[in-house]
Amino acid sequence: MNQIEKVGAYAYLMYRTFTVPDRWSIFGRRYSEELKKQGLDSLGITIIISVFIGAVITIQMINNMENPIFPDTLIGLATRDTLLLEFSSSILCLILAGKVGSNIASELGTMRITEQVDALDIMGVNSANYLILPKIVAFVSIVPFLVLTSMFVGILGGFGVGVFTDMITVNAYEAGIQYMFTPYYVTYSVIKSLLFAFVISSVSSYYGYTVSGGALEVGKASTDAVVNSSVLILLFNIMLTKILL
Repeated sequence: MNQIEKVGAYAYLMYRTFTVPDRWSIFGRRYSEELKKQGLDSLGITIIISVFIGAVITIQMINNMENPIFPDTLIGLATRDTLLLEFSSSILCLILAGKVGSNIASELGTMRITEQVDALDIMGVNSANYLILPKIVAFVSIVPFLVLTSMFVGILGGFGVGVFTDMITVNAYEAGIQYMFTPYYVTYSVIKSLLFAFVISSVSSYYGYTVSGGALEVGKASTDAVVNSSVLILLFNIMLTKILL
């Protein structure tokens, strides 16, 4: 299947996915399950990575801005803007593409090769809508929460450098993260994360849903899902940065 055929197959799968669910109660139950599986189970890794990245960015800024010309407040400002503009949206979603994307692709791929998807189709159920829609809606709705959490704990990680070391004072760091704060940066990151979440969940669903063969093909589909999602995230990141900023 060439790339044009893959795009067509992906578009048709999304057309089948985004239809009105036959039973909203079942959709709500599956949505809740996916919300926990994809969102809340990713909260731990989001917090751990963000804390350490926030601390590392602060230390790097301190080491590279040791100049009497630059005030210490610039360290907090640089840490804040780095987290808000790029890490907590783009880099975090690249990380989640590896965790959530591979999980979606492998789960759907396993269901496909064990003929569970075919069984749903035989029973007259729209398997794409039943299996994929809750995953996409759940991940898109939970990602803004993960992004905002990443911003908060990342800034706390930098704050910890001021508390537990003498590299920068807490007052200078606080002044830096407050200096020339632009609320739109938060909105910008949330908008980006919504698109990235859709890309991750839909592309991963496509590769898992359309897999054929055995366990080896499921592993390959999972890898393809992560790679292609990451490439699309980087591409859309450039486009959205140009458009929104």
